[in-house]
Amino acid sequence: MRVLLISANTETINMPVLPLGLACVAEAVRKAEHEIKLVDLMDQHDVQLVLGDVISEFQPEIIGISVRNIDDQCMEKTKFLLDSVKDVVSDCRNLTDAPIIIGGAGYSIFPKSALEYLGADMGIQGEGESAFVTLLERFSQKKDLYGIPGLYLSGQDVGENAQHPDDLDECALPSLGSHQLPLSLNQKETLWIPFQTRRGCPLNCSYCSTASIEGNTIRKHSPTVAVEALTRHVEAGFDKFFFVDNIFNLPVSYAKELCTQIVKAKLDISWRCIIYPWMVDEELVKKMAEAGCKEVSIGFDSGSETILRAMNKRFLPEEVRRISETLQRYDIVRMGFLLLGGPGENKKTVEESLTFADSLNLEAMRITMGIRIYPNTDLARIAINEGVIERGDDLLLPKFYMVPGIEEWLRSTVRTWMDTRPNWIE
Repeated sequence: MRVLLISANTETINMPVLPLGLACVAEAVRKAEHEIKLVDLMDQHDVQLVLGDVISEFQPEIIGISVRNIDDQCMEKTKFLLDSVKDVVSDCRNLTDAPIIIGGAGYSIFPKSALEYLGADMGIQGEGESAFVTLLERFSQKKDLYGIPGLYLSGQDVGENAQHPDDLDECALPSLGSHQLPLSLNQKETLWIPFQTRRGCPLNCSYCSTASIEGNTIRKHSPTVAVEALTRHVEAGFDKFFFVDNIFNLPVSYAKELCTQIVKAKLDISWRCIIYPWMVDEELVKKMAEAGCKEVSIGFDSGSETILRAMNKRFLPEEVRRISETLQRYDIVRMGFLLLGGPGENKKTVEESLTFADSLNLEAMRITMGIRIYPNTDLARIAINEGVIERGDDLLLPKFYMVPGIEEWLRSTVRTWMDTRPNWIE
Protein backbone atom coordinates (compact mmCIF):
# COMPACT_ATOMS: atom_id res chain seq x y z
CA MET A 1 0.00 0.00 0.00
CA ARG A 2 1.00 3.62 -0.46
CA VAL A 3 1.38 5.02 3.05
CA LEU A 4 1.76 8.71 3.88
CA LEU A 5 3.13 9.41 7.36
CA ILE A 6 2.89 12.97 8.69
CA SER A 7 4.60 14.42 11.75
CA ALA A 8 2.17 17.15 12.79
CA ASN A 9 4.40 18.63 15.53
CA THR A 10 5.47 22.23 14.90
CA GLU A 11 6.25 23.12 18.52
CA THR A 12 9.91 23.32 19.52
CA ILE A 13 9.25 24.06 23.25
CA ASN A 14 12.82 23.35 24.48
CA MET A 15 14.43 22.63 21.12
CA PRO A 16 13.50 21.41 17.63
CA VAL A 17 12.87 17.68 17.71
CA LEU A 18 12.92 15.04 15.04
CA PRO A 19 9.93 12.66 14.85
CA LEU A 20 11.62 9.58 16.28
CA GLY A 21 8.44 7.60 16.99
CA LEU A 22 7.15 8.15 13.47
CA ALA A 23 10.52 7.15 12.05
CA CYS A 24 10.34 3.87 13.97
CA VAL A 25 6.90 3.19 12.51
CA ALA A 26 8.21 4.10 9.05
CA GLU A 27 11.02 1.58 9.43
CA ALA A 28 8.50 -1.16 10.26
CA VAL A 29 6.31 -0.17 7.31
CA ARG A 30 9.27 -0.32 4.93
CA LYS A 31 10.27 -3.75 6.22
CA ALA A 32 6.72 -4.89 5.47
CA GLU A 33 7.37 -3.78 1.87
CA HIS A 34 4.85 -0.96 1.63
CA GLU A 35 5.56 2.20 -0.34
CA ILE A 36 6.03 5.08 2.04
CA LYS A 37 6.30 8.88 2.09
CA LEU A 38 7.28 10.90 5.16
CA VAL A 39 6.35 14.54 5.74
CA ASP A 40 7.64 16.56 8.69
CA LEU A 41 5.66 19.77 9.18
CA MET A 42 8.13 21.31 11.65
CA ASP A 43 9.63 23.84 9.24
CA GLN A 44 6.78 24.13 6.74
CA HIS A 45 5.26 27.60 6.48
CA ASP A 46 2.37 26.67 4.18
CA VAL A 47 1.05 23.34 5.46
CA GLN A 48 -1.90 23.25 3.06
CA LEU A 49 0.37 23.70 0.07
CA VAL A 50 2.78 21.00 1.27
CA LEU A 51 0.00 18.50 1.91
CA GLY A 52 -1.69 19.32 -1.37
CA ASP A 53 1.49 18.71 -3.35
CA VAL A 54 2.37 15.48 -1.53
CA ILE A 55 -1.10 13.95 -1.69
CA SER A 56 -1.57 14.93 -5.34
CA GLU A 57 1.74 13.36 -6.33
CA PHE A 58 1.80 10.32 -4.01
CA GLN A 59 -1.91 9.42 -3.97
CA PRO A 60 -1.77 7.69 -0.56
CA GLU A 61 -4.07 4.80 0.25
CA ILE A 62 -3.73 5.40 3.98
CA ILE A 63 -2.48 8.33 6.07
CA GLY A 64 -0.87 8.18 9.51
CA ILE A 65 -0.52 11.36 11.56
CA SER A 66 1.72 11.52 14.63
CA VAL A 67 0.74 13.71 17.60
CA ARG A 68 3.66 14.41 19.93
CA ASN A 69 2.24 16.97 22.37
CA ILE A 70 -1.27 17.95 23.46
CA ASP A 71 -0.19 21.23 25.08
CA ASP A 72 2.90 23.00 26.41
CA GLN A 73 2.23 21.98 30.06
CA CYS A 74 2.39 25.64 31.11
CA MET A 75 -0.37 26.63 33.55
CA GLU A 76 -0.02 30.32 32.82
CA LYS A 77 -1.15 31.10 29.26
CA THR A 78 -1.44 27.44 28.27
CA LYS A 79 -0.80 26.72 24.61
CA PHE A 80 -3.16 24.01 23.31
CA LEU A 81 -1.56 22.25 20.35
CA LEU A 82 -4.29 20.02 18.93
CA ASP A 83 -6.11 22.66 16.89
CA SER A 84 -3.28 22.77 14.35
CA VAL A 85 -3.36 18.97 14.14
CA LYS A 86 -7.11 19.13 13.61
CA ASP A 87 -6.44 21.45 10.67
CA VAL A 88 -4.03 18.88 9.23
CA VAL A 89 -6.69 16.17 9.50
CA SER A 90 -9.22 18.48 7.83
CA ASP A 91 -6.80 19.37 5.01
CA CYS A 92 -6.18 15.68 4.35
CA ARG A 93 -9.93 15.02 4.33
CA ASN A 94 -10.41 17.68 1.68
CA LEU A 95 -7.67 16.23 -0.48
CA THR A 96 -8.24 12.48 -0.32
CA ASP A 97 -10.63 9.74 0.79
CA ALA A 98 -7.77 7.73 2.31
CA PRO A 99 -8.41 6.61 5.91
CA ILE A 100 -6.65 8.74 8.53
CA ILE A 101 -5.02 7.08 11.55
CA ILE A 102 -3.71 9.03 14.54
CA GLY A 103 -0.85 7.91 16.79
CA GLY A 104 2.06 9.26 18.79
CA ALA A 105 2.95 9.93 22.42
CA GLY A 106 0.46 12.74 22.97
CA TYR A 107 -2.39 10.85 21.35
CA SER A 108 -1.68 7.72 23.39
CA ILE A 109 -2.54 9.49 26.66
CA PHE A 110 -6.03 10.37 25.38
CA PRO A 111 -6.86 7.71 22.76
CA LYS A 112 -10.65 8.12 22.73
CA SER A 113 -11.09 11.83 23.36
CA ALA A 114 -8.24 12.93 21.08
CA LEU A 115 -9.60 10.78 18.26
CA GLU A 116 -13.02 12.40 18.62
CA TYR A 117 -11.56 15.90 18.84
CA LEU A 118 -9.37 15.50 15.76
CA GLY A 119 -12.03 13.84 13.62
CA ALA A 120 -9.81 11.08 12.29
CA ASP A 121 -11.00 7.58 11.41
CA MET A 122 -8.86 5.56 13.82
CA GLY A 123 -6.10 5.84 16.37
CA ILE A 124 -3.37 3.55 17.68
CA GLN A 125 -2.46 3.89 21.34
CA GLY A 126 1.07 3.01 22.42
CA GLU A 127 3.82 1.67 20.22
CA GLY A 128 2.70 1.58 16.63
CA GLU A 129 5.31 -0.49 14.82
CA SER A 130 3.48 -3.81 14.99
CA ALA A 131 -0.09 -2.54 15.23
CA PHE A 132 0.17 -0.20 12.26
CA VAL A 133 1.72 -2.88 10.05
CA THR A 134 -1.07 -5.26 11.06
CA LEU A 135 -3.60 -2.56 10.21
CA LEU A 136 -2.07 -2.14 6.74
CA GLU A 137 -2.20 -5.91 6.20
CA ARG A 138 -5.89 -6.03 7.17
CA PHE A 139 -6.67 -3.08 4.90
CA SER A 140 -4.83 -4.54 1.93
CA GLN A 141 -6.65 -7.86 2.37
CA LYS A 142 -9.98 -6.14 3.14
CA LYS A 143 -10.22 -8.00 6.46
CA ASP A 144 -11.91 -7.08 9.72
CA LEU A 145 -9.88 -4.75 11.96
CA TYR A 146 -11.07 -6.37 15.18
CA GLY A 147 -8.40 -7.25 17.76
CA ILE A 148 -5.53 -5.04 16.58
CA PRO A 149 -3.63 -4.01 19.76
CA GLY A 150 -4.19 -0.38 20.75
CA LEU A 151 -6.64 0.34 17.91
CA TYR A 152 -9.47 2.80 18.54
CA LEU A 153 -12.19 3.37 15.95
CA SER A 154 -14.15 6.58 15.58
CA GLY A 155 -17.60 6.32 17.16
CA GLN A 156 -16.73 3.38 19.40
CA ASP A 157 -16.58 3.77 23.17
CA VAL A 158 -13.50 1.62 23.73
CA GLY A 159 -10.49 0.35 21.88
CA GLU A 160 -8.25 -2.69 22.05
CA ASN A 161 -5.62 -2.91 24.80
CA ALA A 162 -2.22 -1.70 23.67
CA GLN A 163 0.57 -4.27 23.75
CA HIS A 164 4.26 -3.63 24.37
CA PRO A 165 6.85 -6.10 23.03
CA ASP A 166 9.06 -7.53 25.77
CA ASP A 167 12.07 -7.62 23.46
CA LEU A 168 12.60 -4.13 22.08
CA ASP A 169 14.93 -5.52 19.42
CA GLU A 170 11.72 -6.61 17.68
CA CYS A 171 11.20 -2.90 16.95
CA ALA A 172 13.83 -1.77 14.46
CA LEU A 173 15.73 1.44 15.12
CA PRO A 174 15.57 3.96 12.24
CA SER A 175 18.70 4.44 10.19
CA LEU A 176 19.89 7.87 9.16
CA GLY A 177 22.42 6.28 6.86
CA SER A 178 19.65 5.25 4.50
CA HIS A 179 17.67 8.46 5.06
CA GLN A 180 14.96 6.67 6.99
CA LEU A 181 14.62 9.43 9.59
CA PRO A 182 12.95 12.53 8.14
CA LEU A 183 15.25 15.49 8.77
CA SER A 184 13.56 18.85 9.12
CA LEU A 185 16.79 20.79 9.63
CA ASN A 186 19.93 20.85 7.51
CA GLN A 187 22.27 21.75 10.35
CA LYS A 188 24.13 18.59 11.25
CA GLU A 189 26.62 20.51 13.33
CA THR A 190 23.95 21.69 15.81
CA LEU A 191 21.25 19.02 15.57
CA TRP A 192 20.92 16.60 18.48
CA ILE A 193 19.55 13.34 17.08
CA PRO A 194 16.96 11.65 19.35
CA PHE A 195 17.94 8.08 20.17
CA GLN A 196 16.06 5.61 22.34
CA THR A 197 17.46 2.44 23.88
CA ARG A 198 14.70 1.74 26.44
CA ARG A 199 10.96 2.23 26.80
CA GLY A 200 8.62 2.14 29.75
CA CYS A 201 8.96 3.22 33.39
CA PRO A 202 7.99 1.39 36.62
CA LEU A 203 8.56 4.27 39.07
CA ASN A 204 4.97 5.60 39.19
CA CYS A 205 5.67 9.27 39.91
CA SER A 206 2.37 10.78 40.98
CA TYR A 207 1.90 13.04 37.94
CA CYS A 208 3.55 11.07 35.14
CA SER A 209 1.85 9.89 31.93
CA THR A 210 4.63 7.58 30.70
CA ALA A 211 2.79 4.38 31.61
CA SER A 212 -0.07 5.37 29.26
CA ILE A 213 2.41 5.72 26.42
CA GLU A 214 5.04 3.03 26.94
CA GLY A 215 3.85 0.85 29.82
CA ASN A 216 5.27 0.43 33.31
CA THR A 217 7.97 -2.14 32.53
CA ILE A 218 11.40 -1.15 31.25
CA ARG A 219 12.10 -2.87 27.94
CA LYS A 220 15.45 -2.62 26.20
CA HIS A 221 17.28 -2.82 22.92
CA SER A 222 20.36 -4.94 23.49
CA PRO A 223 23.46 -2.73 23.91
CA THR A 224 24.97 -4.36 20.82
CA VAL A 225 21.97 -3.45 18.65
CA ALA A 226 21.89 0.08 20.05
CA VAL A 227 25.58 0.71 19.40
CA GLU A 228 25.34 -0.72 15.89
CA ALA A 229 22.55 1.79 15.19
CA LEU A 230 24.61 4.63 16.70
CA THR A 231 27.48 3.60 14.45
CA ARG A 232 25.26 3.89 11.38
CA HIS A 233 24.27 7.40 12.48
CA VAL A 234 27.92 8.37 12.92
CA GLU A 235 28.77 6.98 9.48
CA ALA A 236 25.97 9.17 8.08
CA GLY A 237 27.71 12.24 9.53
CA PHE A 238 25.96 12.77 12.88
CA ASP A 239 27.80 12.95 16.18
CA LYS A 240 25.41 14.60 18.66
CA PHE A 241 22.67 12.53 20.30
CA PHE A 242 19.92 12.98 22.85
CA PHE A 243 19.10 9.73 24.62
CA VAL A 244 15.37 10.20 25.12
CA ASP A 245 15.01 7.14 27.36
CA ASN A 246 12.77 8.10 30.29
CA ILE A 247 15.58 7.16 32.68
CA PHE A 248 19.07 6.62 31.29
CA ASN A 249 20.51 5.22 34.52
CA LEU A 250 18.06 2.33 34.98
CA PRO A 251 18.75 -0.53 34.94
CA VAL A 252 22.21 0.48 36.18
CA SER A 253 23.92 -2.60 34.73
CA TYR A 254 22.42 -1.87 31.31
CA ALA A 255 23.52 1.78 31.39
CA LYS A 256 27.07 0.79 32.29
CA GLU A 257 27.26 -1.87 29.57
CA LEU A 258 25.89 0.55 26.96
CA CYS A 259 28.58 3.11 27.85
CA THR A 260 31.26 0.41 27.78
CA GLN A 261 30.24 -0.67 24.29
CA ILE A 262 30.13 2.94 23.02
CA VAL A 263 33.73 3.37 24.20
CA LYS A 264 34.74 0.01 22.72
CA ALA A 265 33.26 1.00 19.35
CA LYS A 266 35.41 4.17 19.44
CA LEU A 267 32.45 6.37 18.59
CA ASP A 268 33.53 10.00 18.88
CA ILE A 269 30.12 11.30 19.92
CA SER A 270 28.60 13.81 22.31
CA TRP A 271 25.31 13.11 24.03
CA ARG A 272 22.68 14.22 26.52
CA CYS A 273 20.36 12.14 28.66
CA ILE A 274 17.80 12.20 31.47
CA ILE A 275 18.57 10.59 34.80
CA TYR A 276 16.45 9.76 37.81
CA PRO A 277 18.59 10.79 40.80
CA TRP A 278 18.68 7.38 42.42
CA MET A 279 21.10 4.46 42.08
CA VAL A 280 23.76 6.55 40.33
CA ASP A 281 27.29 5.70 41.49
CA GLU A 282 30.61 7.19 40.47
CA GLU A 283 31.42 4.23 38.24
CA LEU A 284 28.38 4.96 36.09
CA VAL A 285 29.13 8.68 35.88
CA LYS A 286 32.74 7.93 34.91
CA LYS A 287 31.59 5.54 32.19
CA MET A 288 29.07 8.09 30.91
CA ALA A 289 31.78 10.76 30.65
CA GLU A 290 34.16 8.38 28.88
CA ALA A 291 31.39 7.48 26.41
CA GLY A 292 30.79 11.12 25.49
CA CYS A 293 28.06 12.35 27.86
CA LYS A 294 28.17 16.14 27.99
CA GLU A 295 24.86 17.11 29.60
CA VAL A 296 22.36 15.54 31.99
CA SER A 297 18.83 16.54 32.94
CA ILE A 298 18.20 15.72 36.60
CA GLY A 299 14.51 15.34 37.33
CA PHE A 300 14.51 15.87 41.09
CA ASP A 301 11.34 18.05 41.03
CA SER A 302 11.56 19.21 44.66
CA GLY A 303 14.04 19.89 47.44
CA SER A 304 11.53 19.04 50.16
CA GLU A 305 11.40 15.53 51.63
CA THR A 306 7.69 16.02 52.28
CA ILE A 307 6.91 16.80 48.64
CA LEU A 308 9.20 14.09 47.30
CA ARG A 309 7.23 11.53 49.30
CA ALA A 310 3.95 13.01 48.00
CA MET A 311 5.26 12.61 44.44
CA ASN A 312 6.18 8.93 45.06
CA LYS A 313 9.87 9.67 44.59
CA ARG A 314 12.41 7.10 45.78
CA PHE A 315 15.23 9.49 46.63
CA LEU A 316 16.00 12.24 49.12
CA PRO A 317 17.58 15.66 48.52
CA GLU A 318 21.00 14.58 49.78
CA GLU A 319 21.16 11.83 47.17
CA VAL A 320 20.43 14.43 44.50
CA ARG A 321 23.27 16.54 45.90
CA ARG A 322 25.72 13.65 45.86
CA ILE A 323 24.88 12.75 42.27
CA SER A 324 25.02 16.38 41.16
CA GLU A 325 28.47 16.82 42.69
CA THR A 326 29.69 13.63 41.02
CA LEU A 327 28.47 14.82 37.63
CA GLN A 328 30.20 18.16 38.17
CA ARG A 329 33.53 16.45 38.94
CA TYR A 330 33.34 14.77 35.55
CA ASP A 331 32.52 18.04 33.75
CA ILE A 332 29.00 16.99 32.80
CA VAL A 333 26.66 19.97 32.43
CA ARG A 334 23.61 19.68 34.71
CA MET A 335 20.07 20.93 34.22
CA GLY A 336 17.65 20.59 37.13
CA PHE A 337 13.86 20.68 37.27
CA LEU A 338 11.43 21.83 39.93
CA LEU A 339 7.66 21.19 39.85
CA LEU A 340 6.07 23.54 42.35
CA GLY A 341 2.50 23.85 43.62
CA GLY A 342 1.50 20.20 43.80
CA PRO A 343 -0.35 18.38 46.60
CA GLY A 344 1.07 19.19 50.04
CA GLU A 345 3.03 22.21 48.82
CA ASN A 346 3.21 25.26 51.08
CA LYS A 347 5.44 28.30 51.48
CA LYS A 348 7.92 26.37 53.63
CA THR A 349 8.34 23.51 51.14
CA VAL A 350 8.68 25.96 48.24
CA GLU A 351 11.42 27.83 50.08
CA GLU A 352 13.14 24.52 50.83
CA SER A 353 13.06 23.60 47.13
CA LEU A 354 14.36 26.95 45.92
CA THR A 355 17.14 27.03 48.51
CA PHE A 356 18.11 23.46 47.72
CA ALA A 357 18.15 24.03 43.95
CA ASP A 358 20.24 27.16 44.42
CA SER A 359 22.77 25.30 46.57
CA LEU A 360 23.48 22.80 43.78
CA ASN A 361 25.00 25.51 41.54
CA LEU A 362 23.58 23.87 38.43
CA GLU A 363 24.38 25.21 35.00
CA ALA A 364 20.65 25.49 34.23
CA MET A 365 17.45 25.26 36.25
CA ARG A 366 13.92 24.98 34.84
CA ILE A 367 10.98 25.78 37.11
CA THR A 368 7.36 24.81 36.47
CA MET A 369 4.53 26.22 38.59
CA GLY A 370 1.37 24.16 38.56
CA ILE A 371 1.36 20.51 37.44
CA ARG A 372 -0.51 19.24 34.38
CA ILE A 373 -3.05 16.62 35.41
CA TYR A 374 -3.03 13.47 33.29
CA PRO A 375 -5.59 10.66 33.42
CA ASN A 376 -4.94 7.46 35.37
CA THR A 377 -2.37 9.06 37.68
CA ASP A 378 -2.26 9.52 41.44
CA LEU A 379 -2.42 13.27 40.86
CA ALA A 380 -5.67 12.90 38.92
CA ARG A 381 -7.19 10.86 41.76
CA ILE A 382 -6.13 13.49 44.30
CA ALA A 383 -7.55 16.26 42.11
CA ILE A 384 -10.90 14.43 41.88
CA ASN A 385 -11.06 13.89 45.63
CA GLU A 386 -10.30 17.56 46.26
CA GLY A 387 -12.79 18.80 43.68
CA VAL A 388 -10.11 20.32 41.44
CA ILE A 389 -11.48 18.33 38.50
CA GLU A 390 -14.71 16.45 38.00
CA ARG A 391 -14.87 12.69 37.93
CA GLY A 392 -15.16 11.67 34.28
CA ASP A 393 -13.19 14.66 32.95
CA ASP A 394 -11.12 13.22 30.12
CA LEU A 395 -8.48 15.95 30.73
CA LEU A 396 -7.78 16.43 27.02
CA LEU A 397 -8.29 20.15 27.52
CA PRO A 398 -5.47 21.00 29.95
CA LYS A 399 -6.20 21.11 33.67
CA PHE A 400 -3.57 21.89 36.28
CA TYR A 401 -3.11 21.25 39.96
CA MET A 402 -2.13 24.25 42.06
CA VAL A 403 -2.47 23.98 45.82
CA PRO A 404 -5.10 26.50 46.97
CA GLY A 405 -4.01 29.85 48.35
CA ILE A 406 -0.43 29.77 47.15
CA GLU A 407 -0.42 30.67 43.46
CA GLU A 408 0.04 34.46 43.63
CA TRP A 409 2.73 34.23 46.31
CA LEU A 410 4.46 31.37 44.46
CA ARG A 411 4.74 33.22 41.17
CA SER A 412 5.99 36.37 42.87
CA THR A 413 8.53 34.46 44.94
CA VAL A 414 9.89 32.38 42.06
CA ARG A 415 10.29 35.42 39.83
CA THR A 416 12.12 37.28 42.57
CA TRP A 417 14.58 34.39 42.78
CA MET A 418 14.88 34.24 39.00
CA ASP A 419 15.67 37.96 38.69
CA THR A 420 19.18 37.37 40.06
CA ARG A 421 19.73 33.94 38.52
CA PRO A 422 19.91 34.20 34.72
CA ASN A 423 20.36 30.44 34.35
CA TRP A 424 16.94 29.80 35.93
CA ILE A 425 14.12 29.62 33.38
CA GLU A 426 10.39 28.85 33.23
